[in-house]
Amino acid sequence: MKHYYSYENFQKDTRELIQRVQSVKAGAIVAIARGGLTLAHCMAEGLAIRDLQSIRTELYDGEHKREGLSLFGACDLSHVKSVLVVDDIADSGETLQYVMEYLQKKFPDVVFTSCTLFYKKSSCFEPNFWVNEADAWIEFFWEKDFVSP
Repeated sequence: MKHYYSYENFQKDTRELIQRVQSVKAGAIVAIARGGLTLAHCMAEGLAIRDLQSIRTELYDGEHKREGLSLFGACDLSHVKSVLVVDDIADSGETLQYVMEYLQKKFPDVVFTSCTLFYKKSSCFEPNFWVNEADAWIEFFWEKDFVSP
């Protein structure tokens, strides 16, 4: 079963997530690319955070999970005390857990807080903040609405 996630739902949920994370007082945002890029950009605007960085991961090819997770890119977070790590969904949770552990190890003096639009209860990692519980495969508007026919 698949669930289409529209821009209108994204707009409403992103506003709610921005409200929930304001107390974090993050100095930077790290987007997990590609899924977290759209959300992270909108959250950076809503929270007035100019320091927006990204790490790219690969665990899924479409709906098919790979054998292992790959991480690409690097962030410089040595100048901040608190960072918000943003992704679209904690599905298996492996990506978010891996990135959180990687960043904490690389920057031990920084406090990392995670947030997503969706969380699956079967995930091995629960984000600090999330808006919706997922029980189906989510097809985000940015994955469907801009694909060439």
